Amino acid sequence: MDIYDLLSKLPVQRFRNAPPLVTVLRLSGVIGGGTGPLRRGLSLSNLAPSIERAFAPSRLSAVALAINSPGGSPVQSALIAGRIRAMADEKKVPVFAFAEDAVASGGYWLACAADEIFADASSIVGSIGVVSGGFGFTELIRRIGVERRLHTSGEHKGMLDPFSREDPEDVGRLKSIQDDIYQAFIAHVRERRGARLKASNEILFSGAFWTGKRALELGLIDGLGDLRGIMRERFGEKVCLKVVDARRTWLRSPGVTAGPWAEAAISAVEDRLWWGRLGL
Repeated sequence: MDIYDLLSKLPVQRFRNAPPLVTVLRLSGVIGGGTGPLRRGLSLSNLAPSIERAFAPSRLSAVALAINSPGGSPVQSALIAGRIRAMADEKKVPVFAFAEDAVASGGYWLACAADEIFADASSIVGSIGVVSGGFGFTELIRRIGVERRLHTSGEHKGMLDPFSREDPEDVGRLKSIQDDIYQAFIAHVRERRGARLKASNEILFSGAFWTGKRALELGLIDGLGDLRGIMRERFGEKVCLKVVDARRTWLRSPGVTAGPWAEAAISAVEDRLWWGRLGL
């Protein structure tokens, strides 16, 4: 039982008639598990407690998702969205998503967990597709006299090795995997948005992204506006917005010192690449 539940039981009128409560869950950053204490992306393992807290109050009008993400892991996107939907269905509480700078790719997957999606007119929305990138170093190692030695015990274990020449069969296998993920993404969007979508598959699922204004015309979102304004419109001027902390920064993470700056720098570069795809 939280403080709002306790106050509602006090024999004081202004406490018993407490204003509507909306918990706010922030989902900000690249989606993915990360590989260390300084590289904690959005993942179900570090978000599950916050999701539970967001839906915990018994006197709850709604949960608002404040999302600012360029995307990332499709698996973590699906896991996080699935947990949010499971809690919403269990508690019978509506969920609203609000785009900040971007709800793109996996960020839009998260937004579709909500019953309604809102964005700023200049937010970046969409990028419904799958991307995989890398580098090839075959010419470089040849020029500097390096011999590549790769030994595997499986026919395809060395698939897409960056120091070996690209094999068309390996590329075909990768594209097949990407298509499976892509179809799951499309199915998720179709299931959650349904008849609200107002454009063809060729437009909506091309991997393109749009401003919030254009996304509204395409049916990818339900309206333009900010979290506080929309929640006050829906639940009244006195609505109480309770922020649920979704992530701890590395400075507050136990056992983390100021030493591994190289890891932090790598993480910053990787995050910059994700945001750079959107021109942000």
